[in-house]
Amino acid sequence: MQVKKSTIAIFDTFKTRKNKFTGEAKRQRGIIAHLATEQSPDLRTRTSIAHAIAKQHGILWQNIYSGIFRDLDEVLIPAGVVREGGRLPLRRGPKALQLEGVPFYELTDTGILVASSIEELSDNRMQLLRSYISSLSASDSDSKIMKESMLFLILVAPSFVSKIINEYIYAYSSGTIDSIAPLDIKKLRSVISKQIIVEKELVEAVITMQQNQRELVTNFFKVLT
Repeated sequence: MQVKKSTIAIFDTFKTRKNKFTGEAKRQRGIIAHLATEQSPDLRTRTSIAHAIAKQHGILWQNIYSGIFRDLDEVLIPAGVVREGGRLPLRRGPKALQLEGVPFYELTDTGILVASSIEELSDNRMQLLRSYISSLSASDSDSKIMKESMLFLILVAPSFVSKIINEYIYAYSSGTIDSIAPLDIKKLRSVISKQIIVEKELVEAVITMQQNQRELVTNFFKVLT
């Protein structure tokens, strides 16, 4: 019997309130954001994650601990977004638990890409993405173009890059594509090519415009925004 792969729920909203994330989506976004910014292993255990997220939402950590436990073990780890980073020794508690230690967690490469789509991380999103893109190998001309172009666009058009990455991560969360890391041009193209037709049309048009026409278009966008 084939086991169905877990899918992340970071974009899930209520059916009657499309602008409101579900509790599961909020927890998973909180877990990923916490692991993306917290460096200390002591603060990346299940209990510490529960404390951090509960504090943000003004609730008791005990009320969300079981949900976080489930999100990690049944969704984020099987989906390859999070992995166990190691074990912390315990000085108290049952002997077996002291010997085994308490697990702490970290993001995988897939998790770093997913984190770059989470608005709660604000400016850290582009920093994470820039670091990830910089680490990619460019074995052919298409890969080199993708890498260099995305690094440049992160600086000059971060909102456009955010749109691309969000669409890419959404395709992964909805099961349209099986994996997102390592990021390569074929997987990105399969998701993005139809999503950026408008931007492609505009860029191609601007290239052929005369100076006064480019100024006209620029002024049009200025008055609109």
